[in-house]
Parts: sequence; C-alpha cells; structure tokens
Amino acid sequence: MLLKDEVEMLRRIPLFSGVAPAKLKLLAFTSDRVSYRADQALFRQGDMGDAAYVILSGTAEVSVDTPNGQIKVAEVEHDSIVGEIAILCDVLRTATVTASTPLEALRISKEHFLKLLSDYPEMTIEIMRVLASRLSHTTAELSEERSKH
Repeated sequence: MLLKDEVEMLRRIPLFSGVAPAKLKLLAFTSDRVSYRADQALFRQGDMGDAAYVILSGTAEVSVDTPNGQIKVAEVEHDSIVGEIAILCDVLRTATVTASTPLEALRISKEHFLKLLSDYPEMTIEIMRVLASRLSHTTAELSEERSKH
C-alpha cells in the first residue's frame, strides 16, 4: 500500500482526524504495517506494552485471563486503537488481543505514540473519550453480572 493511502486511512480514524497531514505522513512512515491471520495474537495479557495498534481492516477479540479461564470482553474492528493502555499507564498488557479474521494494523511504537499525544493535545482528549467509554461499558457489564448473583 502506498504511503498516501495509509495517510488517507489514518485521517478517517477519529483519533487522528485533527492531526496535520504532514504529521500523519510521518506517523505512517515511522509505523509498521502488520498482518495477522485469524486466531493469531497481536499481543498477550502480561506482555510488555511497547506499541499501540490501529486496526486498518478485519476484527479482533479482546480477552482477559481469569481464574476460570479466558473471558472475551470486547470485539474491535477497523479504525479502532488497541494496546494504548499499557503505553499510557506504563503497565504490562491488561488483555490479550487476537485476530478474529485476517487483520491489518498499523503498529505505532510507544515513543511515536507519546510524541503524537504531546504534539496534539486534542488526541489526548479523544483517547480519554475512548478509555472512558470502555470503562463505562465494563462497569455496566460488571454491575449486570453482579446483579445475577
């Protein structure tokens, strides 16, 4: 895929919509385009968080290890970002992300991701929205689960 096509893809992602085209070109150039087959893990819970992934095509399942085995907590698709929590919080991966279908993603290193956030404060706000939405969804699911017992 050409660099300009990757820039166009990045521009469609809400997280990057406010980023200048020259910066998106640099991001596309400094990021790695990665492909996964169905059932292949992008990363596993407990791994070191060294990059965030922007899903360009395909879907992936987000799951967490529990004493009772793995539990699927979400499904993500194109234009989604995964892996940012480990970078932002400087913790190990909090979940395992596995491709459900053949998947293409842009792997953004921790260094480039943090630099983008410092250059574009509005991206930080968008990341906060994504995280707040996930937290709200998880809290609702936990409440529902607790009310069953």
